Amino acid sequence: MIQPNSGPDLGELRDRRIAVLMGGQSGEREVSLRSGQGVLEALQRQGFDAVPLDPGPDLLEQLRQAGVQVCFNMLHGGVGENGTIPAVLDMAGIPYTGSGMLASALAMNKHQSKRIFRAAGLPTPDWAHIDSTHDVEDTAHELIQALGLPCVVKPVDQGSSLGVSIAKTGDELQAALVACLELYSAAIVERFINGPEITVGIIGVGERTRALPVLELVSHTEFYDYEAKYTKGMTDLICPARISDEATRRAQEAAVAAHNELGCLGLSRVDMHLDEEGQVWIHEVNTVPGMTETSDVPAEAIAAGMSYDELVLEILASAVLRTQSDF
Repeated sequence: MIQPNSGPDLGELRDRRIAVLMGGQSGEREVSLRSGQGVLEALQRQGFDAVPLDPGPDLLEQLRQAGVQVCFNMLHGGVGENGTIPAVLDMAGIPYTGSGMLASALAMNKHQSKRIFRAAGLPTPDWAHIDSTHDVEDTAHELIQALGLPCVVKPVDQGSSLGVSIAKTGDELQAALVACLELYSAAIVERFINGPEITVGIIGVGERTRALPVLELVSHTEFYDYEAKYTKGMTDLICPARISDEATRRAQEAAVAAHNELGCLGLSRVDMHLDEEGQVWIHEVNTVPGMTETSDVPAEAIAAGMSYDELVLEILASAVLRTQSDF
């Protein structure tokens, strides 16, 4: 993908107080704190009036007391990524980075986002949506007939691979469904794709929207789970990925299309697999991907010739767009 030559114009944010929203109460709290700290330090290094803010139930009062005029959203999972925080900020007229309420809600719900991918003609593995009304034993038998084994069980609305498991037998599938539905409201069961796991970050707004280099994930665990994502040395991040130029082009084009179909803005990460024939399969879109020292998008930006600080400024540009809008 072609990279623009000039960076975003952020002049109007130089005199505004920016709150980096981080922490929160989701299962990804610790990762969010790490991502937020990295962003906070990058903004402060570059001369912005940036402060940390860990949102509570009185978020608007917290923002008022801190004199905040712009929010940089680094809340992973939960209300930070499901559209709730953007909705609150929209109502308050406070510009923020990243996707808005609808795109965030759609991306967070894996079932709904996959329905949109399928309707748009984008390749996504076959799947089924399961909730507590289903009989686990009967459902597992039907899923094996429809999707085969192994298959992947995921909570419908979590990130960072929380609650994800790969079932290789009927008994494992039943156990995975029971475990997932005990902790989460619903699950999806997805056809397993055997091949390289890849991810593509999307940054920029408007004509600057573009794909970063494709990153290949080689986990030292069974799959790219929470431990592998956030523990140094547990995953090899290979960027650019060891795939053909044609597969790279298809992955980047599919990632931009998925980002746009959901209506994402400013930043996302699209998670995919390649199968043994080189076909790209889209799993999901993350609207607030990690920005830690072990995260995918910063590694992709570095491969594209961008520093971490430059990446932060690129994301911040999505808030500029909202400062120019009528709330």
